[in-house]
Amino acid sequence: QVQLVESGGGLVQAGGSLRLSCAASGRTFSRNAMGWFRQAPGKEREFVAAITWSGSSTNYADSVKGRFTISRDNAKNTVYLQMNSLKPEDTDVYYCAARYYILTASRPDEYDYWGQGTQVTVSS
Repeated sequence: QVQLVESGGGLVQAGGSLRLSCAASGRTFSRNAMGWFRQAPGKEREFVAAITWSGSSTNYADSVKGRFTISRDNAKNTVYLQMNSLKPEDTDVYYCAARYYILTASRPDEYDYWGQGTQVTVSS
Protein backbone atom coordinates (compact mmCIF):
# COMPACT_ATOMS: atom_id res chain seq x y z
CA GLN A 1 0.00 0.00 0.00
CA VAL A 2 1.05 3.56 -0.71
CA GLN A 3 -0.62 6.48 1.04
CA LEU A 4 -0.52 9.87 -0.69
CA VAL A 5 -1.29 13.24 0.87
CA GLU A 6 -1.37 16.40 -1.23
CA SER A 7 -0.85 19.92 0.06
CA GLY A 8 -0.13 23.41 -1.24
CA GLY A 9 -3.35 24.24 -2.99
CA GLY A 10 -5.11 27.54 -2.51
CA LEU A 11 -6.36 30.72 -4.11
CA VAL A 12 -4.04 32.69 -6.40
CA GLN A 13 -4.45 35.45 -8.95
CA ALA A 14 -3.94 34.81 -12.63
CA GLY A 15 -0.25 34.94 -13.47
CA GLY A 16 0.72 33.75 -10.03
CA SER A 17 2.41 30.57 -8.84
CA LEU A 18 1.75 27.68 -6.50
CA ARG A 19 3.74 24.61 -5.56
CA LEU A 20 1.87 21.44 -4.77
CA SER A 21 3.45 18.69 -2.71
CA CYS A 22 2.53 15.03 -2.43
CA ALA A 23 3.94 13.12 0.52
CA ALA A 24 4.03 9.34 0.14
CA SER A 25 4.20 6.70 2.84
CA GLY A 26 3.87 2.96 2.98
CA ARG A 27 5.67 0.64 0.64
CA THR A 28 8.79 1.73 -1.25
CA PHE A 29 8.17 5.05 -2.96
CA SER A 30 11.24 5.38 -5.12
CA ARG A 31 10.25 2.54 -7.46
CA ASN A 32 6.92 4.15 -8.40
CA ALA A 33 6.29 6.48 -11.28
CA MET A 34 4.18 9.39 -10.07
CA GLY A 35 1.65 11.60 -11.72
CA TRP A 36 -0.51 14.66 -11.19
CA PHE A 37 -4.05 14.86 -12.50
CA ARG A 38 -6.81 17.40 -12.14
CA GLN A 39 -10.56 17.27 -12.20
CA ALA A 40 -13.42 19.73 -12.26
CA PRO A 41 -16.92 18.83 -11.03
CA GLY A 42 -18.77 16.79 -13.63
CA LYS A 43 -15.70 16.32 -15.80
CA GLU A 44 -13.28 13.47 -16.32
CA ARG A 45 -9.98 13.38 -14.52
CA GLU A 46 -7.34 15.00 -16.71
CA PHE A 47 -3.63 14.20 -16.95
CA VAL A 48 -1.30 17.04 -15.98
CA ALA A 49 2.23 15.66 -15.57
CA ALA A 50 4.17 12.52 -14.69
CA ILE A 51 7.67 11.56 -13.65
CA THR A 52 9.61 8.29 -13.73
CA TRP A 53 10.82 6.58 -10.58
CA SER A 54 14.30 8.03 -10.98
CA GLY A 55 13.12 11.51 -11.94
CA SER A 56 15.11 11.31 -15.17
CA SER A 57 12.10 11.58 -17.45
CA THR A 58 8.95 13.65 -17.31
CA ASN A 59 5.97 14.32 -19.53
CA TYR A 60 3.28 16.98 -19.53
CA ALA A 61 -0.11 17.75 -20.93
CA ASP A 62 0.10 20.28 -23.76
CA SER A 63 -2.01 22.71 -21.76
CA VAL A 64 0.64 23.04 -19.04
CA LYS A 65 3.91 22.63 -20.94
CA GLY A 66 6.30 25.44 -20.23
CA ARG A 67 4.32 26.55 -17.16
CA PHE A 68 4.30 23.53 -14.83
CA THR A 69 7.24 21.46 -13.61
CA ILE A 70 7.03 18.08 -11.90
CA SER A 71 9.89 16.89 -9.72
CA ARG A 72 10.52 14.41 -6.93
CA ASP A 73 12.76 13.92 -3.93
CA ASN A 74 12.96 10.21 -3.17
CA ALA A 75 14.87 10.86 0.05
CA LYS A 76 11.82 12.77 1.29
CA ASN A 77 9.25 10.50 -0.39
CA THR A 78 7.73 13.57 -1.97
CA VAL A 79 6.72 14.65 -5.45
CA TYR A 80 6.12 18.28 -6.38
CA LEU A 81 4.23 20.24 -9.00
CA GLN A 82 5.49 23.77 -9.51
CA MET A 83 2.80 25.78 -11.27
CA ASN A 84 3.71 29.14 -12.78
CA SER A 85 1.81 31.60 -14.96
CA LEU A 86 -1.44 30.21 -13.64
CA LYS A 87 -4.63 30.80 -15.60
CA PRO A 88 -8.28 30.72 -14.47
CA GLU A 89 -8.72 27.54 -16.54
CA ASP A 90 -6.20 25.81 -14.25
CA THR A 91 -8.81 25.93 -11.49
CA ASP A 92 -9.48 22.34 -10.43
CA VAL A 93 -8.94 19.79 -7.72
CA TYR A 94 -5.43 18.40 -8.20
CA TYR A 95 -4.66 14.77 -7.41
CA CYS A 96 -1.38 12.97 -6.89
CA ALA A 97 -1.13 9.36 -8.09
CA ALA A 98 1.34 6.49 -7.93
CA ARG A 99 1.67 3.42 -10.09
CA TYR A 100 3.32 0.01 -9.72
CA TYR A 101 5.77 0.74 -12.49
CA ILE A 102 8.87 2.79 -13.00
CA LEU A 103 7.76 4.48 -16.23
CA THR A 104 5.19 7.24 -16.62
CA ALA A 105 1.63 6.97 -17.88
CA SER A 106 -1.08 9.47 -18.74
CA ARG A 107 -4.34 7.58 -18.17
CA PRO A 108 -5.94 7.56 -14.72
CA ASP A 109 -6.59 3.80 -14.94
CA GLU A 110 -2.85 3.18 -15.19
CA TYR A 111 -2.34 4.44 -11.65
CA ASP A 112 -2.85 2.34 -8.56
CA TYR A 113 -2.96 4.82 -5.67
CA TRP A 114 -4.48 8.25 -5.30
CA GLY A 115 -4.41 11.09 -2.83
CA GLN A 116 -7.47 12.91 -1.60
CA GLY A 117 -6.88 15.99 -3.76
CA THR A 118 -6.14 19.64 -3.14
CA GLN A 119 -8.13 22.57 -4.50
CA VAL A 120 -6.43 25.12 -6.74
CA THR A 121 -8.42 28.25 -7.59
CA VAL A 122 -7.07 30.88 -9.97
CA SER A 123 -8.93 34.18 -10.01
CA SER A 124 -8.99 36.45 -13.06
